[in-house]
Amino acid sequence: MSFNAPPCSKMKLWKVTYLLQSFTERELKKLIATLMDRSTNNSKRSSRSSREKMQKDQKSPERSEKARRRRKRRRLRPCALRQVEVTVGELGLGYHSDETLLFRYCSGRCNTRRHNYDITLEHMRKAGLIDSDELVRYSPCCRPITYEKDISFLDNSSKYHTVQEVSARECRCT
Repeated sequence: MSFNAPPCSKMKLWKVTYLLQSFTERELKKLIATLMDRSTNNSKRSSRSSREKMQKDQKSPERSEKARRRRKRRRLRPCALRQVEVTVGELGLGYHSDETLLFRYCSGRCNTRRHNYDITLEHMRKAGLIDSDELVRYSPCCRPITYEKDISFLDNSSKYHTVQEVSARECRCT
C-alpha cells in the first residue's frame, strides 16, 4: 500500500514505525488504551459549555500541577538499578525470616536498537511459524548482568541460610 505524502511525513512515519517495533505487546496495549482515553477525554472536553471551561480554567493551575507531576511519575524510566527494603520472607523463596535486606532489581525501558534476530523472531511468531503459546520476547529487556554477593540470614527457627544470585548489582538491556 502506498500513499503520496511529503518526504517529511514519510520520515516521521518511519520514526514512529521504528519506535513501535521496540515496544512489547503489553506496552503497545497500554499505549493504545492511553490514546483511546485521551481521545474520549478530548471529545468530552470539546462538548463542554464555555462557562464550564471558564470555571475549569480558574482552578487549573493547582490541578494541572498535580496532573503534570502524576504524568511525570508514570513515564517509563530508562533501564536502571532500583531498590526496595523487604524481609527475607517477602522474597518468595520459601524462607520464613523477619530479617530485612535491601533488594536491588532491574527495571525500566530499553531503547536499544532491535537486532535482525528480534525482527525475524517477531515475524515468525506473527506468521504462525512459532507456537503462540510459547513465551517469546522479541525486544530488548532490562535484566541483571551481575548479582550481589551471597545473602546470608537466620530464619525464624534460628537456622542459618545462604542464598545466591538474589539481588542485582548491575543492569543492562539484553
